[in-house]
Formats: sequence, structure tokens, C-alpha cells
Amino acid sequence: MAAAAAAAAEHRDAPPADAPPADAPPADAPYRDPARPVAERVTDLLGRLTREEKVAMLHQYAPGIPRLGLAPFKTGTEALHGVSWLGEATCFPQAVGLGATWNRDLLRRIGEAVSTEVRAFHRREPPEGRARISLNVWAPVVNPLRHPLWGRNEEGYAEDPLLTAALATAYTRGLRGDHPQYWRTAPTLKHFLAYNNETDRCTTSSDLRPRVLHEYELPCYRGPVEAGAVAAVMPSYNLVNGRPNHVGSHLADHLRAWPNGAGLLVCSDAEAPSNLVAAERYFDDHAESHAAALRAGVDSFTDHGEDPSVTVRRITEALERGLATEAEVDAAVARQLTLRLRLGELDPQLDPYAGIGPEVVDCAAHRELAREAARQSVVLLRNAPRPGGGGPLLPLPPGAKLAVIGPLGDDVLRDWYSGSLPYRTTLLDALRDRLGAASVAYTDGLDRIALRSTSSGGYLTADARGLVSATADAVGAAEEFAVQDWGHGVCTLRAADGRHLTTDGYGVLAATADHPDQWVVQETFRLERGTDGRVRIQHLGSGRWIAVAAGSGALTAYAASRDQAEPFALRTVSAGAERAARLAAEADVALVVAGNDPHLNGRETEDRTDLSLPPHQEEALRAAHAANPATVLLLTSSYPYAVDWAERTLPAVLWSAHGGQEGGRALAEVLLGDHSPAGRLPQTWYRAGQRLPDLLDYDIIGSRATYLYLDEEPLHPFGHGLSYTSFGYGEARVDRAELPADPEARITVTVRVENTGDRAGDEVVQLYSRAVDSRVPTPLRRLQDFARITLRPGEAREVALTVPVRALGHWEVAHDRWTTDPGDYELLVGASSADLRSRARITLTGPAPLPRPALGTAVPARDFDDCAAVRLVDRTRERGEAVESGGGAPGVLVFRDCDLGSGAAGVTLAVSRTAPGAAAVEVHLGTPVPGAAPAAVVSVPSTGGRYAWTEVSAAAAVPGGVRDVHLVLRGALRLAELRFTP
Repeated sequence: MAAAAAAAAEHRDAPPADAPPADAPPADAPYRDPARPVAERVTDLLGRLTREEKVAMLHQYAPGIPRLGLAPFKTGTEALHGVSWLGEATCFPQAVGLGATWNRDLLRRIGEAVSTEVRAFHRREPPEGRARISLNVWAPVVNPLRHPLWGRNEEGYAEDPLLTAALATAYTRGLRGDHPQYWRTAPTLKHFLAYNNETDRCTTSSDLRPRVLHEYELPCYRGPVEAGAVAAVMPSYNLVNGRPNHVGSHLADHLRAWPNGAGLLVCSDAEAPSNLVAAERYFDDHAESHAAALRAGVDSFTDHGEDPSVTVRRITEALERGLATEAEVDAAVARQLTLRLRLGELDPQLDPYAGIGPEVVDCAAHRELAREAARQSVVLLRNAPRPGGGGPLLPLPPGAKLAVIGPLGDDVLRDWYSGSLPYRTTLLDALRDRLGAASVAYTDGLDRIALRSTSSGGYLTADARGLVSATADAVGAAEEFAVQDWGHGVCTLRAADGRHLTTDGYGVLAATADHPDQWVVQETFRLERGTDGRVRIQHLGSGRWIAVAAGSGALTAYAASRDQAEPFALRTVSAGAERAARLAAEADVALVVAGNDPHLNGRETEDRTDLSLPPHQEEALRAAHAANPATVLLLTSSYPYAVDWAERTLPAVLWSAHGGQEGGRALAEVLLGDHSPAGRLPQTWYRAGQRLPDLLDYDIIGSRATYLYLDEEPLHPFGHGLSYTSFGYGEARVDRAELPADPEARITVTVRVENTGDRAGDEVVQLYSRAVDSRVPTPLRRLQDFARITLRPGEAREVALTVPVRALGHWEVAHDRWTTDPGDYELLVGASSADLRSRARITLTGPAPLPRPALGTAVPARDFDDCAAVRLVDRTRERGEAVESGGGAPGVLVFRDCDLGSGAAGVTLAVSRTAPGAAAVEVHLGTPVPGAAPAAVVSVPSTGGRYAWTEVSAAAAVPGGVRDVHLVLRGALRLAELRFTP
């Protein structure tokens, strides 16, 4: 009895199972009160954390702190065009396809749908001790599509910064939600800054002169940040001007200095903190590098997967060595806590989005939205009259017998950031659903080959389980493999049942993969024919060569070299181009579907090398056209192609990005005329052989790159896209033709647009500007506003577009500020950057621009007007920029309109030089003339290191006035500043 009584008493005294820990703050602690300002709650909560707890929160996987009611937390859920990597979820078109819609409202609605599905995944109960699916979504990507060969072209919206920012703002607003206090999800802009190359992306430095920084790169981020719809930013792997982005000053100087930017959480890219020492060798040790990243503004370290111990150890060491301060840790943790409070973590009873459940994932409304997005993204590039006369070939004539040619006509491909498709609707499926199977024939147009082993004498064969061996005596269906050419010698091999040849993880090959779908693709091969006529096969995922096991005949990737590879006799059983021609000849219209697999030859980690279609796709296309002139090319791709022959020869060409689960149905509806196409190209399509700048040349001004500066005619211009109807434009009218050059002023341009055709359709009305007489190189045309409108036949509408006066300006390097010059500007309205139907001229009044102060004032070397044979580099590890010449061709810097007052007696340079011996800088007034002496020659000695700066001077008899100054840098040196002295 006594024991029972004692047990009962103990039970009575024990806290309930759901009671807070004994050291928990009181229920009325300020941070628990949702009525208090967020900043006050964060300050209170921060003060209750130990230093160890705060440091642990700096890793991507932050542990829970039960005594404070904080659950485990993770940054990052991929949500670029749907929820990624978490299972089935609605899959919208690729981001570049969403860019082709030019539709702000659509992007906002897609953002709402995606964030709603993220909330549904977040509601799932996580395993014990694990964080819920994060509401911090890593989307959108706002890197402008500067270069068409960039491997991640599919992830961005557009080549133009205004279009990129407008669509990103719309998408992030949808992701954020419209509640004044609580956010549905917390969007993260990727990848800051100047990131458009996969080649050596962790070690290359993007040269970003100030004008390109302020006019092209930063606007992509500034729009959504200032709109108040962004919670976080992710720096990119690369360096900018010699300094890694994860320790760059631009995070603080720009992002967090803008309205609504002060509290931005900065999440590192995966393994980027370790790269600061490992790949980039920018710092000597990880404690130093992590301290620098923390000081620059990185708040969450995505490093070493789910193991936070390495990050915790490095930051703790940085604190102990005095490299970082607890105040810097506090600032980072405060930004994370602010984000978590905005997401309602501590106020579930007040969070308006907390009740969203799994029923929203791939719901009927989201499916319809996915189809609408895919329809709106289709771009009609060409639509000529039908062969033999008549109207345009598209839409397809009623009752036409169709031939669908190409494997992409009967497939729907994902990309690395797609979710798992709930279902696939291919173009072939959709057309047969509408027209009946008898009206739509199909061939993949691929060669079927048989491979006979030299060592075993048997043909390769795939059994019902997909196991492949060189054991067959004759060629039947199981011995035929379809070869899909993706260009540059890369191909995939498919067995008769459609499954791809792959490896099982141990180097044994089997036909068991549905698609290439891994980070390191295991389904690609190179077939290399030798002088003996035999073919050796290389497995590209491992780099090894294919061998045949003795006895079993099993196919393996065990051979270390080509010499050890199995020689095969290759026989073409069926030529794909011949089948394509036969099918096309039997049809009224042939639809050739060509394009890319987003996992191959142009993707994250791999840039493209050219703009051409894969050779076998081109061969099938030409064969189909030779058999039937009524051939349409349907490009489904993540990026542009140089399809000059198709543009000259075929009656119709369309492009769409990979359209997600509804892409095939949407394309069919456009082809059949249910909807008039109204997608517009979000980037320039270049001609074959047309000049492209080097992939690492980020100076769009100097290289005349992008539609902004391109002075050649491309294959298709930015903004291009045709319709099944036609539109007329009236006269462009401005609300005022003359006004002061006030950056806060806005100009309204109104134009009457009429549907002059016989079909309803959407038109994308585009407004561009051009400086008539600019003193500096400015864009030949620059997008200022746009509107996608729907008009019935005969309907007209007044469309009002606006231009901020500030947007007519440029970054003034002479004064380190934005300026809008007085003068004349043209405002041009039309259907693309090259199809401008109406224009108006305005005049901005104001004082003339001031010259560059140069006498007694330091002129930063980076603020040149023009340059040659130099690079932009870091002045110190943390701040400042300089110019470097390499010691080969002389470097040249041009500074225009320098005010030298009454004249100078000398010139002083801030320089550093690592190499022994001396170099020199020549100072010329005006363009150097061969044989003419410079105004001064300044010798540059070795200073002992790239950060060992010193000043060197030389006498110079420089007359006064406003003059252009040219510097010629001879030898390897770094130059930070120049200053003329009286």
C-alpha cells in the first residue's frame, strides 16, 4: 500500500507529457506574444539563446531548441516551376517557358499554386528530430539569360533585366501570399551575382564593370526585393572581379541597402563555404573563410549535407580566434528568426496557411493552371503559306492526316528542378485523343542498330528483366537498340521496350532506366568507330569503356581504356530518317518534334558548345521535308537553337520549353487552333555562325551582346512571336513631350491596339526606349514596359504603358551614381524588339552633365569608360576593386571628359605588383599616337604581393581643361587609382 501511495504521489507531481521543459521561459515571454512587433520578439528570443545554440543555427539544418519552443529548421525547398524532389507535385513549364508567357498575372498565380503545395508538404509530420519540409523556398532564378550557351538557361526567365525582374516579382508575390503579417512561403532569389557559366563555375571570376553591374545585373534582383516579396538571397559559386560572391561586399552594399532588403536572409549555395578554401583557395583556412562569409552577410551555411558539426566547429574556432564576433553571429541568427516568425512557426493558431492539406497537390485547379501556362508559353516562330498556295499552314487544317516524328513527340521530360510528374500527356497522346489514332501516325525517327561482340560472336540482347548480354545468335526485336543522338557524340541506347541502357552501380549494364535522371547521368554513351571498322563504346557517366564478360557475355563498364574495350560490329537494322520520310510522305502534314533532354548537353555543371540541333535530328527533319513540304518543326527545348535551314525552308516552326505534365495537351490545342499562340521569345535566337561573345565575357557593352547592344540581325529577335490573327497599332502618344530629367517622374505612353484578324488572340504590347544622341554607349533599344492583352476579332483597346524617367538613364562612372542625361529619347511600341510599329519622341531638360573630376581627386581605375586587355580584380579580400594587366598585350584604360582644372604637374597611381622587376603605366592625353611621347610614364616596382599596395608618382606637364585620358599598362600589374596633382 505504501509503495502504491508513493507511486501515485509521484505520478501526481510529475509534469504532464506535453508540459514545457523546466527551463522554458514563461508563457508571457515577449517572443511568444504575436501582438508585439517582430523585431521586438526576435530581440527577446535572441537574448535567450546560448552562444552554442546560436552557432548551431547557422547551418542549413538547424537543431530544435525545445525549451524555447523552436522546432528543427531547414533552409531550402526547391520550387523553381513546381515543388521539386519531394514526390509527385504539379509540374509547370520550365522557367524559361514561363518567361515566354510575358504574363505577370500568370506568374503570380503559379507562385500561389506552388507555395500552396509547399505548405501541404510542410504539414507532413517529419521523422523524430528532423525538420519539416522547409517553407524557405529556393526560387526563383533571376540570373539574366545573357548567353544562350549557358547550361542553366532553362532556369532563368529572360535576357532582359526588366522582364526578369517583373516576372520574378510576380512569382515571388504569389509565393509569399498577401497576408500582411504571415508569409505562405519565404522566396529566395538565386544566384547572386553575374553567374552565367557552368564551366569551372566555382573558380572563374566574372568581370563586372560598374555600368554592367548597375544597368544589367542588379536590376534583376532589385525589382522583387523592393516589392517586399523576397525573404532571402543565395550567392552564386563564382567570383566577381576576383572575389568570391560568398564574401563579396555587394550583399551589404546593394541587396541589404535597398528598400525592404535590410532583413534578407543569405543562404549559401551547396558546399560553397568550403570552396572558399578548397577550390578557390581564397583563404588559408576554414575558420578565416567562414568568418569572412559571416562578416559579408552569409547567415545560413549549406555545407556538408545534413551534418552541422563541421560548420559549427569552424565558426566556433573563428570566434575563439577573434576572427568573428558574437554580434555578427547574432545578426545572422536574428535574420533567420525573423523569417521563421514571418512563416508563423510560433503562431500556428494565427497562421492563415497552417491548415493547407494534401488535397491541394496536383488538384484540378492546378492542373488547369499548368495547361494554361503551357499554352501561353508556346512561341510561333514562323508560319508561312501552305506549300502549293493558300493561307498559313497553321493552325492545322481540319481532317488532316498527321505524322508525328521524333521521340520527343511521345515523351515528356523533366529537368533537374522538376518535381515528380503526376502524369505525362505527350503531344502524340493529345492529338490521338482529339483526332483518333487512325489520323495520327508516329515514328521516333531513330536508327535501330544491332551490335555483335567480336569476342563472343553473339549479338547484344536484352531480356525481360532488362539484363543485357552478348549471347544472341540472330537479330530480332530484343536485339535492336534505338540510338538517340543528343549531339557531340553523346547518345542514349534504348531497348525494344523503351527502357534506357544504364549501369547498376557496380558497372554492369542493363536496360532498366525510364529516362536519364541522375546528377551524374548513367545512361549516356559514345560510339566510336575505329580504323578496323569496329565500334567501341564508352560509358560517359564513368568514363570507362564497355567490355563483355567471358562466359556469361554480360555487358560491363569495366574496361579502363579504349584499347581494352570490346570491339563490336554495328549493323543498322532500320534507318530512322528513312522511316521518317515514309511516314511524312503518307501524311498531309508532318510534325517533327526535336529538342533536348534537360539532363544532357546543357544543364547545371555543363555548358553547351554550340547552337546546332543534334545531327540525327536534323537528318530526320530534312528527310521528312524532302518527302512532304508541309513539314512543321516543333522545338521542345531548354534553350535556343540556330535553325537557319528550317527558318528558310519550312512553312512553320514553333518553340516551347519543356512544358511539364500538360505540355503535350497544350501544344496540341495550339496546333489545332483552339488557342492562338502568343508566347514571345524571352531571349535572342542567333544565326548559325553568328558572332557570340566568349561565355566568360560578361561585359555586354564592350562585346555588343544581348539584344540591348547587338548590331547584327539575329535569326529571331528578343520579344518575337507570331499569332494566328493580326494586330494593328495606332499612333503612340505621350502624356508630355518635354519634361525635366527628374528621376522620380514617369511618362505614360498610350497606343491603340486592334485585332485586325478573324480570330481571338493575345498580343504582347512592348515598349522600348532609345537615346537619340547619347554621349556614352547606350542600348540600341531597351524594354521599358509590356502588357499581354486579349482581343476579340475587331476589338480595339487603348493600352497605357509607363516609363520612369530614371529608367532612361545609365550608371555614370565619372561620378559613381545613376544619371539621366538631358536630351531627346525615342519611345517605341510594337510586337517585338525588331517589330516596332509606332514611336514618339520626348525631350528631357536639365543641366549638361559635369565632367569627371580628376585634378586632386582619386579616380578609381575600375571606373573606366572603355578598356582592352585588362581584368577587374579585388583590391583587398573584403572590399574594393582594381584593374589588372596580364603582361602580354598592353592593357588600355580610357577615361573620358576628365576635368584637369588649370593643369597638372604630376600623376600618382595606387599600384601593386607581384612579379619581380619593373612595369610601367603610360599616361596619354587623348588617343595614343604612334611615335608620340606620353604625358607621363610611371614606373611600377614589385610590391611583394597583390594586396601590397603602394603609391608611385611621376612628373607630368598636363595642360588644363577637359580631356580624355588614356592609360597604357605595360607589364603585369594592378592599378587601383590614379590622381593628377597640381
